[in-house]
Amino acid sequence: MTNNILVFIEQRESKILPASFQLLALAEQLASETGGEVQACIVGQSIAGLADTSASYGAKKTYVVDGEEFAYYRASPYATALSAVIDKADPKAVLISTTFMGRDLASRVAARKKAALAIDCTQLKLEGGDLIATKTMYAGKFSATFRLSGSQLQVATVRSNVFAAKEPQSGVTATVENVAVTLGEGDGRLKVKEVVASSSGIKDVTEGDVVVSGGRSLKSEENFKILFQLAEVLDGAVGASRAACDAGYQPHTRQVGLTGKVVTPKLYIACGIDGAIQLLAGMRGSKVIVAINTKKEAPIFKVATYGCVADLFAIVPLLTEEITRLKG
Repeated sequence: MTNNILVFIEQRESKILPASFQLLALAEQLASETGGEVQACIVGQSIAGLADTSASYGAKKTYVVDGEEFAYYRASPYATALSAVIDKADPKAVLISTTFMGRDLASRVAARKKAALAIDCTQLKLEGGDLIATKTMYAGKFSATFRLSGSQLQVATVRSNVFAAKEPQSGVTATVENVAVTLGEGDGRLKVKEVVASSSGIKDVTEGDVVVSGGRSLKSEENFKILFQLAEVLDGAVGASRAACDAGYQPHTRQVGLTGKVVTPKLYIACGIDGAIQLLAGMRGSKVIVAINTKKEAPIFKVATYGCVADLFAIVPLLTEEITRLKG
């Protein structure tokens, strides 16, 4: 086992997710303690050009698994690919973003490699060769710390936007090693025939640095348009509370909360959301929280950085107008 830290670089259509850049910065901190280096793994189709991008953010070497069978994420082939890279690189630890793909992939790879595993970490540090992982539990009521033994491979998924990414260095050329992967008999049982993108063009809530989220107070799917307009000028994503999704105002793919998606954006704008504990558990890790609600006693104000007791239908369009003016 080397002292190197391997980062799985998550990409969509040859575009690296920002959370992966944050992982490279964290990996650099850990590698400085182990005396190793930061390495990266990229899996996909026609993604060799992304190696230079990962190098500009700190990866000293990038392992590339490139092939038609990796064009879209499928659990078994990707687990086979990452396992093959781990066999080649023999790292001390593997870092993966806490996304739907990351959760799925990390658990499968950890099982295959008989590795120690921690999911959705908010802090990572090394102590005597062991990896000390901290995560929140029970709807964010307290934090738990786990020690992953240094005598075996350590795998951890890390929550997005907890660690800051470094500024990329220009003119950096990657050291690349292409890894040939032979898929097993069971790896091809599922095939992706077609991927249909949403027509809105708005980011998924787990990928946006800004999330504009609405609750049942929006009263209809039509009224959510004002949130989409604000999210568009902020280059952000649109989220919704469980109540709004259950009412049919937005699909459950946009649901933020303990039973939906956990988000940690730089800016979370809660519009007409009272703040049930399940929702607060899904967004309280946000850097800045802005709450807009007519109920001054709403629980959301207890966690908000800035609060505005006002009608969202009056305030949100004014915000969109002002931000558009400032950007114009």
